[in-house]
Amino acid sequence: MSNSQPQPSSVPILKRTLVFGFLYAAAIAVIGGGVAWLSVGAIGALSVVIGAVMAAVFLGITALSILIAIKYDIVAFFAIVLGAWLLKFVVFLILAVALRDQPWINTTSLFLALIAGVIGSLVVDVVVVMKTRMPYISDPNG
Repeated sequence: MSNSQPQPSSVPILKRTLVFGFLYAAAIAVIGGGVAWLSVGAIGALSVVIGAVMAAVFLGITALSILIAIKYDIVAFFAIVLGAWLLKFVVFLILAVALRDQPWINTTSLFLALIAGVIGSLVVDVVVVMKTRMPYISDPNG
C-alpha cells in the first residue's frame, strides 16, 4: 500500500501542455529563424530564437507554477500562480527594456516570434484540453 495521494486529473494535461508548448517554441525557433535568416540575416534569426526562448520560458513558468501550486490549499494555490504571473510580467518588462535598443536585435523579428509564441501557446492549451478526457466533477479531496 502506498502513502502517496493520487495526482489530480489536471496534472497530465499540464504536462502535455508543457511538452507541446516547448515543441511549438522549438518549431518557431527553427522555422521562424530560417525565414528571418533569409529576410533579415543572422540578427533576425537570433532575434527569433530569443523570442521563441522567451515564449517557452513564460509558458513553462505558468504550467510549472500550477503543477507546484496544486499540492497546496486554495489560498496558497492562488498566491503561487499570481506570484508566477507577476514574475513573468516583471521579467518581460525587464527584457523588453533591456533588448529594445540592442544593435544585435531585430525588434520586428523578436516581436513576431513572441506574438507567434503567445498565440501558439494558447492554441496548444485549447487543443490539449479539448482532446483530453477529464471527469466533469472535481478531484476527491481537492
